[in-house]
Amino acid sequence: MTDDQPIDDSTEQREVRLAKRARLLERGEQAYPVGVPITDVIGAVRARHQGLEADVATGERVGVAGRIVHLRNTGKLCFAALQAGDGERIQAMVSLDAVGAESLADWKADVDLGDQLFVEGEVITSRRGELSIRVDRWAIASKALLPLPNLHAELSEETRVRSRYLDLIARPAARRMVQTRAAAVASLRATFAERGYIELETPMLQVQHGGASARPFVTRSNAFDTDLYLRIAPELFLKRAVVGGLERVFEINRNFRNEGADSTHSPEFAMLESYESYSDYFGIADLVQDLVQRAAVAVGGSTTVTWMDGTEFDLGGQWDRISMYPSLSAASGVEITPETPVDELRALADRVGVEVAHPIRGKYVEELWEHFVKADLTRPTFVMDFPVDTSPLVREHRSIPGVVEKFDLYVRGFELATGYSELIDPVVQRQRFVDQARLAAGGDPDAMRVDEEFLRALEFGMPPTGGLGMGVDRLLMALTGEGIRETILFPLVK
Repeated sequence: MTDDQPIDDSTEQREVRLAKRARLLERGEQAYPVGVPITDVIGAVRARHQGLEADVATGERVGVAGRIVHLRNTGKLCFAALQAGDGERIQAMVSLDAVGAESLADWKADVDLGDQLFVEGEVITSRRGELSIRVDRWAIASKALLPLPNLHAELSEETRVRSRYLDLIARPAARRMVQTRAAAVASLRATFAERGYIELETPMLQVQHGGASARPFVTRSNAFDTDLYLRIAPELFLKRAVVGGLERVFEINRNFRNEGADSTHSPEFAMLESYESYSDYFGIADLVQDLVQRAAVAVGGSTTVTWMDGTEFDLGGQWDRISMYPSLSAASGVEITPETPVDELRALADRVGVEVAHPIRGKYVEELWEHFVKADLTRPTFVMDFPVDTSPLVREHRSIPGVVEKFDLYVRGFELATGYSELIDPVVQRQRFVDQARLAAGGDPDAMRVDEEFLRALEFGMPPTGGLGMGVDRLLMALTGEGIRETILFPLVK
C-alpha cells in the first residue's frame, strides 16, 4: 500500500480476524461449527427471570447463543452483550475463576465484536442488577471476519437498503418492520379464510403480459425458444380460475413492472389480488376496508396506527367515498364530465402545468384529478367511477355512460388499493383489447395486447364478479408511515 492510499480499516480488521480464525483451527477448535448445544433462547431466559434483585444467583444453568454487540475485557473479568435475532439481549460474564486462565486468555485473544457466540453457565444478576450468565463454557458459533458498524450511530439510508442484514442487527425499527409485515400478511390470509376464499398461485412467467397497464420485463426461455414476460399482475389467470368455478380466490404474489422507482413505487413488489363472484365494486370496497382495519389491529392492537415517527393515523370508522368527476369539477372550478372534449381537458392541463404522456381523454381526467384533488385527501378515501378508456378490464357503470365501476383507495396521499366490478362480457372485452392494441401501436408502452386465451375463457361464461388489487408494501406504508424501500426487506437498488 502506498502512502497516498487511504487505510481501509475493515480490510485490516479482516486480516486480523482471519488470523484468529486460523488460530482456532490450529487449536483443533471450529470457527464455523455445524451447531452448538443451546438449551434456551435469550428471550425465554429473560422472560423467566424478570424482576430479579441485584446480585442474585438463580441456580439455573442455560446454554444460549447470540451475536456479540458489546464487548469489554478488563483483567480477570470480561463482559459481552449477546443479541438474539429478535433483538433480545443478555450479558455474558467470563471470569478467571469460572473458566480458568487458558480459556480467559483465548477469549481475550480470539473473541471479537460481531462474532456469533455460544455460552453456558448459571443465570445470575450482576451487582448492578443486570440479568447475566456466569459463563463456565463458551465457544465461537460463527467467526465474524468484518467488523460491525457503530451500533450507537444511525446507519445511512444507503447502508440500510444495501446491507439490510446490518440494518437488522443494528436497528430495532428494521426488525419491527419485518415482524409487522409478517403480522399484516397473516391477518390478510386469516380474513380471506373467514370469508371462504381459496389462496391460489398463478404463473410468474407468462407468454403474454396482461392484467394491468404497465411495462413488463422481458426474458428468454431457452427450453421454449421464445420470449417470456415477468408477471405485471395475476388478474387474467385468477379470472380463469373464477370461470372454472372457484368463486372466491386470492393471491399474494410478486409482480414486476419495468418502470420508475420512487417513494411509493418499486420495480418488484408484493401484490394482493382477489376475486369474488356475485360481488361488485361496492362489496369490494367493504372488503378492503375490513382487510386493512383488521391488519391494523393485528400489528398494533387498534385501528389507530402509530407510525415510526410517532404520528398517529386513524384507519377506523367508515371511510369516505367520493366520485372522480364531481370531485374534480368542484376542486378545479370547471365542470368536467365524461363527455368533456379532449381539447378542453388539454387546455385546462396546459393552464395548470399538467403533462400527459399519452393524451387520451381518460388520462387527462385522471392526471387533472391528481393535480387538483389528491393532495387534499387526508382520511382514507375511496375515489369512485373512473373513465372507461383507462380501465379496459372493468365493467361500464350501470347508470353513468362513459364511466366504469372502479375505485382507487387513497391513504396518506398515495393509492393503496383498487377495486372493480369486473368486465365479464367477452364481446366488449375483445373490443377493449383491440382499442388497447391501437394505443400500443401508437407508442403507449403500458397498453395491453389482445389475449385470445383469456377471451376464450370468458366465452365459457364468467359470473358477475368483484375484484381487488392492493399493494402489500403500500399496506405496510399505511400502517407504519415509512417509504416503500423500508417496507421491502431487500429492495432493488443499483
